[in-house]
Amino acid sequence: MGLLNRLAPRKNEPDGGLLGPSVADDPIFHTKALRKFLSSLTSRESPVLLDLGPVVGSNVSFFGEQLGCKIFVEDIFADLDRHVRAGTLDALPAFMKARFPQETGSVDGILCWDLIDYLDRRAAQELATELTRVLRPDGALLGFFRAAAHAHHDAHYTKFIVADEGNLKHRAYPSARGRQAVLLNRDIIRMFAGLRVSDSFLLQNNLREILFRKPV
Repeated sequence: MGLLNRLAPRKNEPDGGLLGPSVADDPIFHTKALRKFLSSLTSRESPVLLDLGPVVGSNVSFFGEQLGCKIFVEDIFADLDRHVRAGTLDALPAFMKARFPQETGSVDGILCWDLIDYLDRRAAQELATELTRVLRPDGALLGFFRAAAHAHHDAHYTKFIVADEGNLKHRAYPSARGRQAVLLNRDIIRMFAGLRVSDSFLLQNNLREILFRKPV
């Protein structure tokens, strides 16, 4: 856990030296929701951003420059891997319930990425409940959800690396667990019952982007 306030990568280290070597041919996919997510936060002075993925130095720099924000990075993917390897997945829902130290209503924006795809229903529900709790009224949460099952279930996560407001690089890295069952839209909406869907986009790569807002 940690607070990264306008942390910039060193110029001689790709991604701040935090993710290993840069890959020039990372596939790039269009994103429709990221620009809307940014727009929802630009009017706020020094917003607080919660990122649930691994630290990506270039992402921290991008959001810091665009929003002048404070960024909390809580790598829940790493937490999930530890539970898988330790054989303690049954304890994951209780872990999620106690995982976030942020105060209620203290976070302006949350980058959930595609984390929900890798969780079982109970753990996902506890996570969604906690994210709803820490989000401020009128705050925004951006989540990605697989809309169709893969033909093969290779175990990998994806680092979503911001190229610009309209494009994300996808970089696969090893995981201890593959994606779980594909969730229907109504199941996702029910899971985040304390939020409302502001925008939803189904992309050509079968990734659904959903931007949630917390009612005032």
